[in-house]
Amino acid sequence: MAAVRALVAPRLAAAAASTFAPLPGLRPRGPASYPRAAFHGSAPRPGPRVALVLSGCGVYDGTELHEASAVLVHLSRGGAEVQIFAPNIPQMHVIDHTKGQPSESETRNVLTESARIARGKITDLAQLSAANHDAAIFPGGFGAAKNLSTFAVDGKDCKVNKDVERVLKDFHKAGKPIGLCCIAPVLAARVLRGVEVTVGHEQEEGGRWPYAGTAEAVKAMGAKHCVKGEAHVDRKNKVVSTPAFMCETALHHIHDGIGAMVTEVLELARK
Repeated sequence: MAAVRALVAPRLAAAAASTFAPLPGLRPRGPASYPRAAFHGSAPRPGPRVALVLSGCGVYDGTELHEASAVLVHLSRGGAEVQIFAPNIPQMHVIDHTKGQPSESETRNVLTESARIARGKITDLAQLSAANHDAAIFPGGFGAAKNLSTFAVDGKDCKVNKDVERVLKDFHKAGKPIGLCCIAPVLAARVLRGVEVTVGHEQEEGGRWPYAGTAEAVKAMGAKHCVKGEAHVDRKNKVVSTPAFMCETALHHIHDGIGAMVTEVLELARK
């Protein structure tokens, strides 16, 4: 790696000098003149400590990347301090995302795959303690239904990963908020009996809500399903959920719904 850096560094330096050199006839400005410099030089903002729990990397067998990214963007904007976790377990299976079919010859680890999203900064879910955080958020993706639980196979009779169950119960018992995206609300529905969540609408509505049947499973598990297009707040249980990709809609609508969920979680965490 040292040899690679020695070769690449001079080229990067030259490219940077060329890219950021002042245009002819223009006088260079000092760093304080650039808003970007002031932004990057700002002091860290104290905020709620949020645990983000991932389930792999990729919508069909892990975490939905756009949902995870949106959560991280909104948490950053809200001044939260984030630590990312995932269980150190094998995936249920590996999906070839170009075909939407299982890749029979592959096996992958949930923690290892989640580290791709976390840019390497990730911790085994077994080490997550509610005492060290103010809130927990679970993005969606089929990994929540395949790796964090068996919902994809067993539906309303599913089992939830023991560490996921422990985390949900511990945060709930401590009165600390929990955020859930997309299919992830089924985790709370299974573990926290009587909780209110949303997975969107209860009718497919011409294909706009292709996973509408999930609402019936939520109700069968003893939870209350609330029909919402953006986010629902169960203030009694401090559980906030949003449909995200349960709906076939434009990406910015999904991003906004996740933003509404994150905002509510952070507000509850500050109370």
